[in-house]
Amino acid sequence: MTVIKIVICVIAGYLLGSVNSSIFLSKIMGSDVRTSGSGNAGATNMARKFGLKAGLLAMILDMLKAVCAFFIGQWLAGDWGLMAALMACLVGHCFPAFHHFKGGKGVSVGGILSLLVDWRVGLCVIGCFLIGAFSTKKVSVGSMIGGAVCAIGAVIFHLTLPRMLVCIFAGCIVIIQHHANIKRLIDGTEPDFKPKKEK
Repeated sequence: MTVIKIVICVIAGYLLGSVNSSIFLSKIMGSDVRTSGSGNAGATNMARKFGLKAGLLAMILDMLKAVCAFFIGQWLAGDWGLMAALMACLVGHCFPAFHHFKGGKGVSVGGILSLLVDWRVGLCVIGCFLIGAFSTKKVSVGSMIGGAVCAIGAVIFHLTLPRMLVCIFAGCIVIIQHHANIKRLIDGTEPDFKPKKEK
């Protein structure tokens, strides 16, 4: 029975993650967010193309699906269930079945995930993300720092094994998903974050 519950958690988490708010919102606004800017279906690219409000709305909606996955997983199978659901949600967000497996980089989902798993880790992740992003004017830098802190913080605060695995997995996914940004940072071509000015 436990195995069946874990499988349900994985399926539910992945399907929730596959509902990409940036793609959905951008199409309502008249174009696919993946056709401009970085080509990424995430909140940062939404802000670049449609303005800060659109980016924030996309980020909030992405966070809500992770919250749903967390509570479904915890309700069905405790810590192991939330681990399965959150990992699957993150994978679904990055590789959504509904959008030809081309999604976001997992930053919004990873950020709220860290806060849900352990508030101490979450606050460290958010704080380090803000410091990194604002000091460099590059969201990618803040995101990768936040991902690293998520993994390291889970170990430092001695979380339970499933919660620790979630944080380490999330941190690795976020950093890996930024491989193109890493190359641009090395080449000195990574642009500063500048949301589109709203009329």
